[in-house]
Amino acid sequence: MKYDYLIVGAGLFGATFAYEMNKRGKKCLVIDKRKHAGGNIYCEQLNGINVHKYGAHIFHTDDKGIWDYVNQFAEFNRYTHSPIANYKGEIYNLPFNMNTFNKLWGVEKPEEARKIIERQRREAGIDNPGNLEEQAISLVGTDIYNKLIKGYTEKQWGRKAVELPAFIIKRLPVRFTYDNNYFNDRYQGIPVGGYNAIIEKMLEGVDTRLGANYFDHKDELDDMAVRILYTGMIDEFYEYRYGPLEYRSLRFETEVLEIDNYQGNSVVNYTDTDTPYTRIIEHKHFEFGTQSTTVITKEYPIEWKRGYEPYYPVNDDNNNELFSRYRRLADKEKNVLFGGRLADYKYYDMHHVIKKALQAVEKECCRY
Repeated sequence: MKYDYLIVGAGLFGATFAYEMNKRGKKCLVIDKRKHAGGNIYCEQLNGINVHKYGAHIFHTDDKGIWDYVNQFAEFNRYTHSPIANYKGEIYNLPFNMNTFNKLWGVEKPEEARKIIERQRREAGIDNPGNLEEQAISLVGTDIYNKLIKGYTEKQWGRKAVELPAFIIKRLPVRFTYDNNYFNDRYQGIPVGGYNAIIEKMLEGVDTRLGANYFDHKDELDDMAVRILYTGMIDEFYEYRYGPLEYRSLRFETEVLEIDNYQGNSVVNYTDTDTPYTRIIEHKHFEFGTQSTTVITKEYPIEWKRGYEPYYPVNDDNNNELFSRYRRLADKEKNVLFGGRLADYKYYDMHHVIKKALQAVEKECCRY
């Protein structure tokens, strides 16, 4: 066996694990079916603009240890995520804050906004939210739900809001201040020059094969390493033995425009049901670009099927039960580790991915 670890997937989890193991003197081979490393944080440069090829990625964390860790690979700019919502031409600030409430109701003081939301909650008569619609109304009232949540959410998930579990929206940020910063975390930013620099530094000195599908050469690849880290879809690893897990996927339409500024913001969400896409990303605003042209991407949520990229796990009761069956199989593996959002069937932010990878490294090191 030539390698200590075969790492299937060159995304952030696999790259972090490879970097740490390489640092400890372990020989790793990283493979990925895509022709580039970086997974979904990969950036493609167009007209000098770093385009987030698989959707907007903003690094944010409240964990100083993780922030310090990722800063060893790249310098981060001061980008602060402040998306806006477009409802049939009306513009609202996100997260829901005093700017939003002022635009909706003309109120100026937090107490005025609280009273309106509380009145709408009472009128809705929801005591124990049983689905996403009820949960959203109990948090922000009916006006905000109908204009800024319902349409966007139903497009995103391809299901009626009353059919979606309440937990999806429990972390909905609501502020009674005029602060437009979407995240509450202490640290956030975009790596100067894009995310590719981080992955390239992590994989420096690590054998890497791109455009290599693990399942096309599984037996051969397995024989090359003592241990395997698998970061792909857990149901695919087991050949969909119990059936496929459900995901939502995305279709992207990217355009280069011969103007210097298309929408004045990095992310604009379209919350009405008539607009087929959920948001438009204007990539140059992530890095305060001054290029004479701009690049925009429209995101269209679609139902996942085999061959599509899996983005968002549908963590309802049926899928969670199905995943638990696959997880029980994984727990019995002697030389295969599973990690990352696809193997864990869980949506992770980037700081979660890094932390999980570091925890996996420490657990492995306890074996030696």
